[in-house]
Amino acid sequence: MLKVILKKNEEERILKGHPWIFSNEVESFEGSIVSGEICEVYSEHHQFIGKGFFNANSKIMVRMLTLKDVEIDEPFFENRIQEAWQYRKTIGFTSSCRVIFSEADLLPGLIVDKYQEYLSIQILSLGMERIKDMLIRVLVRLFHPLGIYERSDTPIREKEGLKPWKGRVYGTFSPIITIEENGIFIQVDLENGQKTGYFLDQRLNRATLKNYVQDKVVLDCFSHTGGFSLHAAKYGAKKVVAVDISEKACMDVKKNSELNHFTQIVPICQDVFDFLHQKENEQQFDVIILDPPAFTKSKDTIKKAYRGYKEINLQALKIIKKGGFLLTFSCSQHMSPALFLQMIEEACIDSKRKVQMIDFRIQSLDHPTLLCSFESFYLKCVILHILD
Repeated sequence: MLKVILKKNEEERILKGHPWIFSNEVESFEGSIVSGEICEVYSEHHQFIGKGFFNANSKIMVRMLTLKDVEIDEPFFENRIQEAWQYRKTIGFTSSCRVIFSEADLLPGLIVDKYQEYLSIQILSLGMERIKDMLIRVLVRLFHPLGIYERSDTPIREKEGLKPWKGRVYGTFSPIITIEENGIFIQVDLENGQKTGYFLDQRLNRATLKNYVQDKVVLDCFSHTGGFSLHAAKYGAKKVVAVDISEKACMDVKKNSELNHFTQIVPICQDVFDFLHQKENEQQFDVIILDPPAFTKSKDTIKKAYRGYKEINLQALKIIKKGGFLLTFSCSQHMSPALFLQMIEEACIDSKRKVQMIDFRIQSLDHPTLLCSFESFYLKCVILHILD
């Protein structure tokens, strides 16, 4: 087995629990270099640190699996998956939820989402790709799904030397399925939907709408397939305007509205920035939801993203009614909580509105974060009450 020897003191962060060893932190190797295989990691003084997946072609050269000197085999991975699933069952997330959240569940490069009787998987590391057949075998044994769809069609795989790919890997089934979330029926497209089919990470944030929308007029910006719009309608909104630039997204909102017999949702296919600037929309909405896509996926574009986030929040603050509620989100890990709050404060000042921050929320409980590795902490939600 390949031995990876670290430079001086580089093991300190790993021993604290961070799952990545970067190529510039490695001093030398002992043994045959085979990317995708398990390697042993040692300190400068040849003290054993742990084991992980090795990839000579990635900046993340080692993705740690364990700090213990144990066998990395099929029972090892089955036990890890069982532990992650047990946590979800403990917190009551069993129907549709994220079962495996990659490094946060100590399974780097593997995402598994459960959509009732179906699984959607995403493989993001070479090591996991090499053992994919074994992983599918374990998932079938533990979950007995009707089918498994793979959504490894993300460009991030190229950094691991892998090509994007998607398709059925177990069972014969239609990729268009219907799930239930918080008492609402929602169509999920496992083949072409966002992420692995649907934004499961917003489940609890969507449910919190019940505190704000009764008999209100609601604006759902970047509505996508209508997750927030549908919840607003369920919780008693008088009218819901769902705005998205995608015609397909607006059609999906319409389909999901019909599926639930909601008649108060009005989809509008338009650029959200343009919609928020329209004079006729001022003072029309009691509740505004801003859930945009990630405006930045790298540190290099954070300034531009900051301006984009500030612009939509500023315009929303200008048009929302006094006494209303603004729910604003960022799903970019590079927009830190401190930076997100700074942006909101600046938007409030520029809008000349007096506001209260009444809640700060993150991703749902089935999307945990390692405290020693904030890469998995990405979703932020701030809820504001407009005083004047």
